[in-house]
Amino acid sequence: MTIGRNNGGAAFSSGLRLDVVAGLTAAAIVLPKAMAYATVAGLPVSVGLYTAFVPMIVYALLGTSRVLSVSSTTTLAILAGTELAIVVPDGDPAKMVTALATLTALTGVLLLAASVLRLGFVANFISSPVLTGFKAGIGFVIVLDQIPKLLGVHIEKAGFFRDIVSLVHNLPDTSLLTLTIAVVALVALAVMERRWPHSPAPLVIVAAGILISWVIGLDALGIATVGFIPRSLPSLTLPSAGLVEQLLPGALGIALMSFTETIAAGRAFATPAEPPIRPNRELLATGAANAVGAFFGSMPAGGGTSQTAVVRAVGGQSQTASLVAAATSAATMLFLAPLLGLLPQAVLAAIVIIYSVGLISPVEFASIRKVRRMEFRWALAAFLGVLVFGTLQGIVVAIILSMIGLASQSAKAKVYVIGRKRGTDVLRPLSPEHPDDETFDGLLILRPEGRLFFANVQQVADQIQAFAAEYKPRVLALDMSAVFDIEYSALQTMIDSERRVTAQGVTVWLAGLNPDVLDYLRASGFAETMGRERLFFSTNAALQHYLEGLSDS
Repeated sequence: MTIGRNNGGAAFSSGLRLDVVAGLTAAAIVLPKAMAYATVAGLPVSVGLYTAFVPMIVYALLGTSRVLSVSSTTTLAILAGTELAIVVPDGDPAKMVTALATLTALTGVLLLAASVLRLGFVANFISSPVLTGFKAGIGFVIVLDQIPKLLGVHIEKAGFFRDIVSLVHNLPDTSLLTLTIAVVALVALAVMERRWPHSPAPLVIVAAGILISWVIGLDALGIATVGFIPRSLPSLTLPSAGLVEQLLPGALGIALMSFTETIAAGRAFATPAEPPIRPNRELLATGAANAVGAFFGSMPAGGGTSQTAVVRAVGGQSQTASLVAAATSAATMLFLAPLLGLLPQAVLAAIVIIYSVGLISPVEFASIRKVRRMEFRWALAAFLGVLVFGTLQGIVVAIILSMIGLASQSAKAKVYVIGRKRGTDVLRPLSPEHPDDETFDGLLILRPEGRLFFANVQQVADQIQAFAAEYKPRVLALDMSAVFDIEYSALQTMIDSERRVTAQGVTVWLAGLNPDVLDYLRASGFAETMGRERLFFSTNAALQHYLEGLSDS
């Protein structure tokens, strides 16, 4: 017994040690990035630290992922910044604090409401190709937004393409010293990330930037730095009911993206031995993280892939790692805030760019195009939607494209002519690849696939009618094994089509009906009309019955 307790204690101690190391390592990456993301949203860097503090703790207590790290992300930062710029165009600090608290609280409330309504399935509403295009668009927007900071120039934001023109016009005003610092930071960070993935590279770059700023006195030379950061934990901030109506549409998009990213990251880093990620519980956890974080100056938060990858890579086993990272964030706010104020803005911009470029994946576009050209066009449309209409509107474009894609695919149900592989009982669609498959004189076997409903049933009926006219069978056997559902209007169309085909002297059989579909046929009276002699358990049974009838005759 003593040995067992010692082994258990050793295992616990080892796991705790790994979680502490994982938490400290993740903090070294999360905190610089969180500050950088705050600047993306047009907010003080301290807001990034707040986001890596309260939401991370709340999720650690409620989430279903053992290693997911929740704080700000590039996508959420740019979405929040876009919405705040609309509501507070003059950038007034006091108004920004209130607007941010309201936006984050609304995001949390929407996620909590979705949890109550059990809307976890909504995470699947944006297709992977559309999300690829959307994220690529976001990546371009973020990179362009940071380039002026690399150059030490200022432009008035007026949309992606006009911002490019404005940037070109301001190129002669580039600060060579700012550009030099930015290029060195970019190259150093890129090299470190390439040679030592998941290392505390951002922390090293931030420390180097602060040191150079302190030694040379960059602020006195006109180089933009982070500036004053209050040395304290976040204070209580209250949302404003008067801003709810203005911020609600943006909060809807941010809530959807927060949940989508959280679920994607949680599933990506879950191991088979761990409990499954529960979408509705994740809604609760991320909703609570945002709702509570709103009162402490946090920006909208969600699951981040890079810091989660770090936690997993260095052996993190539980949410203790997130609690350690949050504690490190608190310590940073209390003790290191004055030093962080020396950090050049160009260094923060370099960090943002390095970690945002990953959103742009030409390989994914190429992979989509290789497999499905239609989905490739959806990805391009979502990409252009972000650049042309803006980030928040880009979410709407992405969702609409996904819904159109789903509807168009569902509305194009396939109907296959079925043959039998010679010498076997294998039934399969006729294909030039299998020219020896046999068919049977007087019998036509057709297999419709998918859910039959009002949008596709007429197309299916037209295909069946066309095949019947081409093959002129005595018996038309419909293999219904691949039809998992049939909607009421589709059932009525099936009944009407059966009457027309029967009037033309063709006998219709149904085979392989799924239990639910069979129940619908019985409830409508159509099964009784067909009679047992025209309903078969399987298509092979129908074929055997037909062949026996031929031999008897």
